[in-house]
Amino acid sequence: MRRKLIDLANQRNSALQAAEAALQANNQADYTSAMERVANLNTDIQQIQDLITEQERNIDMRQPSGAEARDMAEERGALLMRGDAINFSASEVRRAINSVTVASGTLVEPTGAGSEIRDPAGSNVSSIVDQVYIQDLSGMSAFQEPYVITELTAHGGTPAAQAGKARTESDPTFGVAELKPYEVSTTSFVDRNIERLSPASYYNKVFIMAMRALRRKAADLIINGDGAASPTFYGITTAKNKKGAAIFATANLGTIDATTLDQLYFAYGADESLGGNSRLLLTKPNLKALGALRGTNEKQRLFTITPDAGNGNTGVISDGGVIIPYTLASAVGDNKLLYGDPINFELGLFSEFSVRVDDSVKSVERMHAILGDVLLGGNLICHNGFVVGSVTAGQG
Repeated sequence: MRRKLIDLANQRNSALQAAEAALQANNQADYTSAMERVANLNTDIQQIQDLITEQERNIDMRQPSGAEARDMAEERGALLMRGDAINFSASEVRRAINSVTVASGTLVEPTGAGSEIRDPAGSNVSSIVDQVYIQDLSGMSAFQEPYVITELTAHGGTPAAQAGKARTESDPTFGVAELKPYEVSTTSFVDRNIERLSPASYYNKVFIMAMRALRRKAADLIINGDGAASPTFYGITTAKNKKGAAIFATANLGTIDATTLDQLYFAYGADESLGGNSRLLLTKPNLKALGALRGTNEKQRLFTITPDAGNGNTGVISDGGVIIPYTLASAVGDNKLLYGDPINFELGLFSEFSVRVDDSVKSVERMHAILGDVLLGGNLICHNGFVVGSVTAGQG
């Protein structure tokens, strides 16, 4: 539902831009049509928001709240303070890793004498972590996702021509994407003065830092996998099925120019469809390179870049009548552009997330080390679920 909500919001943004363009062109018919679409999308968005609200209320009813939640935080904080490890279940991790508040730093964090360590401006983790499909695979040694590579083909002929003949065979072909557990460890540091906080506030601070570290590593893995010659964790750019065939498509884009987005846009999807719900994954320098392109009028940009309000990591690129959502991800590298639907990538949680605090790693600096461990798995689960485009680096 959240993925659908994001898609509808992007459609609404496109319709508003179309309405604005029609109004400026004094085209009343197109303006009225675009605004009717905006109104319909507003209704759809409100319905999904209401559904999500009720779903979250149902979940929250099963979660500790009020004094019970405070007591749990106090208990966990006390365990961390004395050096014990605490475990977060896969369902807790799933909720936290998909939490925009944790990603954006808007969650109200506890403060105390010397304990509030400010992050650099705009230090968000890539929102790709929020956009992929996350599944609880606790207790499994591996997980297999079957997918279609080619479908059945129908053949025809007149009854007279076909009479007495064997019909032409047409078998579909399938692939299997496997997810296997890969150990991920996270490390964050915080000033020892954090101990002046109450156990509950201490726990909240440690939890936020541990989850941010996990999200940063997960974002890198989603793009490039674990980097091994025979990966355990497959990323978008390394995804393979059990037979060793790539699950992603490729495109040689060359230098970033006016045709780059068209090449990616039309390379994705089947012969009779364009990629719905798809987005561009790229680095900030390559987004800058796209924004710097000019037409015959040197003052007129070819592409209009509009960051999303409240999240500078995502936005849309307007290319004439085509609106392409984007997500910034430094792990992509400046020599690649990725285009596809993030829901085609599955991130599996194979274990609980264990967190402990150790004061021996940086004792001279009077710092606590927040150490986390979890088993994750990943792979594309849709044939050609992304297009991996190669570009000439160094243009931003």
